[in-house]
Amino acid sequence: MHTQLPFLLAMIIAIVLLNTLANKLRIAYPILLVVAGLTVGFLPGLPMVRIDPDLIFFIFLPPLLFEASWSISFKEMKKWWRIIGSFAFLVVFFTASSVAVVAYYFIPGFTLALGFLLGGIVSPPDAVSTGAITRFVKIPKNTAAILEGESLLNDASSLIIFRFALIAAVTGQFVWQEAALSFLWMVTGGVGVGLLLAWVFVQLHRRLPLDAQSNIALTIIEPYFMYWLAEQLHCSGVLAVVSGGLFLSSKRLLFLNSTSRIQSFSVWGSFVFILNGVVFLLIGLELPEIVEGMRDNGIPLYTAIGSGILITVVLIGARIISSYAALLATIIFRPSVTPPARSVRRRWLMPLLLGWTGMRGVVSLAAALAIPIALDNGTAFPQRSLILFITFIVILLTLVVQGLTLPYLIKRTGLFEGAPEAESEELTRRKMKQGLKKQIYEFLKNKYDNELNGHAGMEKFLKQWEERTKATDDSWMNEKTKVIFVELLEIQRQYLTELNKDPKIDEDMIRQQLYQIDLEEERLKVI
Repeated sequence: MHTQLPFLLAMIIAIVLLNTLANKLRIAYPILLVVAGLTVGFLPGLPMVRIDPDLIFFIFLPPLLFEASWSISFKEMKKWWRIIGSFAFLVVFFTASSVAVVAYYFIPGFTLALGFLLGGIVSPPDAVSTGAITRFVKIPKNTAAILEGESLLNDASSLIIFRFALIAAVTGQFVWQEAALSFLWMVTGGVGVGLLLAWVFVQLHRRLPLDAQSNIALTIIEPYFMYWLAEQLHCSGVLAVVSGGLFLSSKRLLFLNSTSRIQSFSVWGSFVFILNGVVFLLIGLELPEIVEGMRDNGIPLYTAIGSGILITVVLIGARIISSYAALLATIIFRPSVTPPARSVRRRWLMPLLLGWTGMRGVVSLAAALAIPIALDNGTAFPQRSLILFITFIVILLTLVVQGLTLPYLIKRTGLFEGAPEAESEELTRRKMKQGLKKQIYEFLKNKYDNELNGHAGMEKFLKQWEERTKATDDSWMNEKTKVIFVELLEIQRQYLTELNKDPKIDEDMIRQQLYQIDLEEERLKVI
């Protein structure tokens, strides 16, 4: 452990430096991480870092899924649930099936079960990679919401496929009736466990006298506990974490104070960033052993590379086909819910863009690393090294090729240029702020009308909210005005919570305003 600790610390430093370089080059940091993983694997003298495959999912998946469920807008998910649902389930199954068939017929030594295992691993696009890439180009809110919602749910659907395929590969048997019942229990049981535990955790946060550090520590434990309990009950730990995370996210204003919310934002951002980087470097450290395992099985390196390119082409093609199929189905059967388009060209180019956003990443890596090294009878797991290598090639190609070209395609096609969204967003933001000021002013006049008259501090207090000016002298803020100030902040939160029920209001703007209110409350504490 003492010999590996400096190396692990060096890995974290390398992740930070790579992210800094990525920001300077204006490219997504997962692209540099996967290239670094490829490079670091063949550096001589590096120690071998091994993690039990049974622990891979448990260590990495719960916090990554939990953080994603807190970041996504559930309101937008409900708004676009048909498209999100089709991409998260139907498209994932179609993609996994396509990979399974191609692998079975074109990759020597692959059974159909191993093909579905590989399909379950590489079928889910990565939310972190897509988000990091689209950060450098502006895309409409509805497109971003579809991509975020899909990435949250497709992890669950693909990992369910992975689990069934793994059982079939290990046992050599697959009974459809038992699989259907097991699938039903995995879905309903996973969601039920997640919601039940999330409700319990809300009560713990609200009833225990927890400070900000304790609240944040508890949020780090929660996804692990949800995942573990669901897996013990043989249901989906992934769905438990996703459903529980969405429930907790919707209740965050009830059980977390402003300090906890602000600090948790930074803590969780850093935590997930490090986890993503470590997974990419771990696969790189295992690459020499993976290549050696393929050689022992008589698989030439050029054959493995060719198999990786073939599966990558299948993945991209299946996603583009699915995107156009989804558009056609929507136009034919439900034209009323078809996303608005300013031109026919934009409407028919949009599926191509959605199809090109299928970068693979950390979930696929974690799933590949979770394949057991040996079967129950002690023999080596068939084609494990080749599956790991193909997964890495898929991630490398989708991140580098699609990731580097996606911003160019968006700018070149001009799909989002001249969109009225920015103007509409700014208008909504102005209306929201005006509504906040009106809400505060009416509250002050109705509740503190007598105290406002003739009191210099209270008049100045009211003026601040009428004119939104910054006071240079905080000496007027006595204990009485502090109490009222906190009360006003809570009134604003209530107003924004009600405003968020309007499906036309962008939830990201609501969250940004709530974050500013939290910062204002923190500033008040140091006056």
